[in-house]
Amino acid sequence: MDIIVKLIIVYLVVANLVAFALMGIDKQKAKKGKYRIPEKTLFLSAIVGGSIGAMYGMHMFRHKTKHLTFKLGMPIILIVQMLLVIVVFL
Repeated sequence: MDIIVKLIIVYLVVANLVAFALMGIDKQKAKKGKYRIPEKTLFLSAIVGGSIGAMYGMHMFRHKTKHLTFKLGMPIILIVQMLLVIVVFL
């Protein structure tokens, strides 16, 4: 496997783990009434490659699942990312 492909895979794994963790951390902060992670940060974590992790975190932690912007926004981000991969690699 080419080194570039390996680096991309490592980057995406890290980005998804971070996005997943941010959802969990924000949920815990919400439960405790503490200062929250801004929604734009949660969306940015998805946009930079962590959309699957963010979506999994939403469902795993039952966080932001009633917010229409997240219910629609996260899948849209994932679809756009998938289309970009198809366009770039095909």
